[in-house]
Amino acid sequence: MPSDAPHLPMHFPNTIAPSHDDAPAPTMTAIPAQAELILPAPAKLNLMLHILGRRADGYHELQTLFQFLDHGDELGFALRQDGEIRLHTPIDGVAHDSNLIVRAARRLQEASGTHLGADIWLDKRLPMGGGIGGGSSDAATTLLGLDHLWQTQLGEDRLAELGLALGADVPVFVRGRAAFAEGVGERLTAVELEEPWFLVAVPQVFVSTAEVFTDPELTRDTPPIKVRSLLAGGGRNDCQPVVERRYPEVRNALILLNKFVPTRLTGTGACVFGSFPNRDDADKVARQLPGTLPSFVAQGRNISMLHRKLQALAKK
Repeated sequence: MPSDAPHLPMHFPNTIAPSHDDAPAPTMTAIPAQAELILPAPAKLNLMLHILGRRADGYHELQTLFQFLDHGDELGFALRQDGEIRLHTPIDGVAHDSNLIVRAARRLQEASGTHLGADIWLDKRLPMGGGIGGGSSDAATTLLGLDHLWQTQLGEDRLAELGLALGADVPVFVRGRAAFAEGVGERLTAVELEEPWFLVAVPQVFVSTAEVFTDPELTRDTPPIKVRSLLAGGGRNDCQPVVERRYPEVRNALILLNKFVPTRLTGTGACVFGSFPNRDDADKVARQLPGTLPSFVAQGRNISMLHRKLQALAKK
């Protein structure tokens, strides 16, 4: 983490967590012993999300603040000599070759020229359509994991470039540092944030990002904010009013969690979160939530658990 990264205290309203309803249920599976490398794919939170305008290409200009959570999916990798990429964990509703994990692996093959392949297993713990980065994080872990396993040594900049072609959120997971993001989310400035505990609530509904960004009532003219102005705890999520209106499950979760702690939507949702100074306080509120609203508690981290794991491997 650069020592000159601005230090931003966390004064953001506590928020809630992920969601699915019609969403495909994540498949829980153990990663077999044959996996040679097992790596985490951490969740992220958007602590604020401003939409500045829409570009000529249809994409939106954004400003957002990313922080990682010590909670996420897990991927296992094993080397193949035949060049095949085989993901052994099917996801309902997602074709094998369309899965971001498979697409990331093949992009790395093409970019590096390697003739090696991989068997890949996914232990899926993060909800789909939750706004906490599950698919993007899985893709980044695949890029970094196979770069390590195949010894392609492309470097972080090139891997982030490959990741951007897969999704706007992939580069921040490749970089692995809490960041203020601009553009479509690809221009990253590393930041130092406090690392509170978060209670993330997961409304049982799948939020369509495309629907949110095409909603005519979405705010698209928020003035740009400077990184350092976040020191005062500024910022909001411009997507939240639209998501609350379209998805009553999210609105109800926000109302409920706001009784205990200031709560905010992450990304386009469905997850909402709130922050706490320690785990005990977060756990205490989590125990008071109804069984119909799943949740989890995790600490916010400025260096992702994926990068901490890779740093530990590099020292061996």
